[in-house]
Amino acid sequence: MTGFILALVGVLLSGLGARDQMTVAALSRRQGARPGVLLVAIGVCCISASFAGYAAMLIAPLMTAPARLFLAAIALGFAGGEALVLSPPRAPKEPTLSLGALAAVLLAHQLTDAARFLIFGIAIAADARLPASVGGALGGALLLATAWSAPEWFDRQRLAWVRRALGLAMLLTALWLGLGVMRNA
Repeated sequence: MTGFILALVGVLLSGLGARDQMTVAALSRRQGARPGVLLVAIGVCCISASFAGYAAMLIAPLMTAPARLFLAAIALGFAGGEALVLSPPRAPKEPTLSLGALAAVLLAHQLTDAARFLIFGIAIAADARLPASVGGALGGALLLATAWSAPEWFDRQRLAWVRRALGLAMLLTALWLGLGVMRNA
């Protein structure tokens, strides 16, 4: 249960203003709330969260508990770095109506975003691959559904500062966690 809750809350915080969420919000603002966009976005979110959990399932049995915690700190550091460095794209001037193209774009965004790094890190640290994957998928789906249903809430400039602050918090937490593991090793 801990992995589920940590992943849910972690994804809700780290995914706020993320590239996938801003893409869905921009499409919904431009084209209206098309149900196909929401279904594709949630489907891709579930696939990417499952991939993060699967990667953790492959790696976790090969590691000791301190090594898993250190790897989780590294994943958290990557998540913080991604939130600080990569900003959401500008809204497309002529967005496509293709759901396949949307799926490809969202998958590319999600495979390298802070939320999936967090799902991986939590799944490794808590040794809870399935609960972390499900919690992360639910958190991501909630974020994408919010962007789809209320795109006017997603101002790129305002959320960029929130995202950077969260990224800095994740980096500092990763540093604290990593140093704690090294000190106790």
